[in-house]
Amino acid sequence: MNCPSRVDPAMQDGWNQNPPALNADTTTRADLDHMANARLQRDHKIDTSDGMTNEIEPRDLHAIEAEDGNTKIKAFSGRGAIVVGEGIGPSVAVGFSSSGENRNTGRAANDGASGLRVRVGRAAKVVVKYSKFIGPGFMVAVAYIDPGNYATDVSAGAAYRFKLLFIVLMSNIFAIFLQSLCIKLGSVTGMNLAENCKANLPSWLNYVLYFFAESAIIATDIAEVIGTAIALNILIKVPLVAGCAISIIDVLIILIFYRPGGTIRALRAFEFFVMALVLGVVICFCFELSKIKAPVGDVFRGYIPSSTLVESEALYKACGILGATVMPHSLYLGSGIVQPRLREFDEVNNTSELLETDSITDEIKYKPSLRAIRECMSYSIVELTVSLFTFALFVNSSILIVAGASLYGKPEADSADLFSIHHLLSQSIVPVAGTLFALALLLSGTSAGIVCTISGQMVSEGQLNWTLKPWLRRLITRAISITPSIIIAGAVGREGLGKALEGSQVALSVILPFVSAPLIWFTCRGKYMKVSVRDDSVIRDGNREAEDDGGFVQMRNHWITGTFALLIWGVIVVMNVALLVLAGMGVA
Repeated sequence: MNCPSRVDPAMQDGWNQNPPALNADTTTRADLDHMANARLQRDHKIDTSDGMTNEIEPRDLHAIEAEDGNTKIKAFSGRGAIVVGEGIGPSVAVGFSSSGENRNTGRAANDGASGLRVRVGRAAKVVVKYSKFIGPGFMVAVAYIDPGNYATDVSAGAAYRFKLLFIVLMSNIFAIFLQSLCIKLGSVTGMNLAENCKANLPSWLNYVLYFFAESAIIATDIAEVIGTAIALNILIKVPLVAGCAISIIDVLIILIFYRPGGTIRALRAFEFFVMALVLGVVICFCFELSKIKAPVGDVFRGYIPSSTLVESEALYKACGILGATVMPHSLYLGSGIVQPRLREFDEVNNTSELLETDSITDEIKYKPSLRAIRECMSYSIVELTVSLFTFALFVNSSILIVAGASLYGKPEADSADLFSIHHLLSQSIVPVAGTLFALALLLSGTSAGIVCTISGQMVSEGQLNWTLKPWLRRLITRAISITPSIIIAGAVGREGLGKALEGSQVALSVILPFVSAPLIWFTCRGKYMKVSVRDDSVIRDGNREAEDDGGFVQMRNHWITGTFALLIWGVIVVMNVALLVLAGMGVA
């Protein structure tokens, strides 16, 4: 072979390219958690009992703890203090102890503590992040504890005691599910329900839906006017007609606090103000529940369906509870108050690269990024669920339980209204109980009126592109709702107000299927529920088009979610059809 022989270069004195494995200049006593040196000393024997013991002097990096003559040496690493040796005397074996179990136990304990710290840290981050989303859920919950709920729950509790608690629970489950769809629609499309109707539905259908939405807002506002007037009459003896007129004062609150186009800090301040009103209502009913005597077993059995639900009068009251709980205007609200958090996330993380042309104004508008949707939507849904399933369900159940325990089986039950339950609570428990009930009613009417105005603003701007200042919008809506309220209060007085309050909630129940249908339609259609993930897409005619289908992420409802949504919608429709049939027959 003609291959030249290998010639190694001449090595300089003191230059050794292959130092021994235990060279003090290239190794430490703590490398690889004391494994490398120990294995070389044991001729690569895995069993620690086969290795030899080498004693070293402790250094500054080790801590010595003496107890009863025992000495422990710890090496401080990035994960904290680790026990690496144990023995008697000034020096100990490194890398293992006299028993392999001691070292394994120490390492397992350290790993367990480290894992616990990691889990606690992660949980703390989740809680801190969740706290940033607190607010919108309370805004939506306000719609479910308005004076209309007081009227329907008091009437149901007086007539059937606790048997209609199942309807309260079912209505809250329906509300949570539909509101989750609202959050999903608002997050994925970047538009509320009203804007989606304007952008994606025929003009005639959009106007029909606007008529139903505006009717629901006026019916809701009638309940707020009547509830506020009754609360003022009870608390400070204001005449009912004057109370209806005074209820317009909350426009000043909106004028001072609410800035829909303001900073996120100002928006959160407004949300905390509404939260304070909700917590005030909860505190009042905590006191009420502590003073009444209601059998716990009967209360919990009320959450189980019973044959009472098929009675005509019970069905009428059940539809009233359904309409008062799943408020149609709250669907517009829930789909419209999630965007500020998404926008804040995109601005902080510089991910707001996706823009769309507004189909209403032909202006470039904000579109949430996929990252913002994935980071924010789940927290928004959880926050909403917690708010509705705790505060809203608690307040509605409390009203019915207090009415059932106080009015059921008594002569006042046949004509039970807000006046009668206040009188009964004041006489049978303590005077402050009736006062707190009226105060809770006033707080509910004020907060619900504010939220109703925000919903009306979204509806008029989204479906008609009719932009008004909130306080002016409030004046118009409340002027429309005050007129029939004043007529009723002046003509038939207290009895007429109670009937009008309950009837307005039944009207909301009838309107609910028309408002919830487009919500379910939009969230089940991939045409609307998709998010672009490409930067090279183009904007044409208000629609974002990508070069291929791979440029979008589909976020429409799963078929199980869609099926459940249709079942809920079907139950609402069946209940309202049965109600209309019974009303036509003169039974309900």
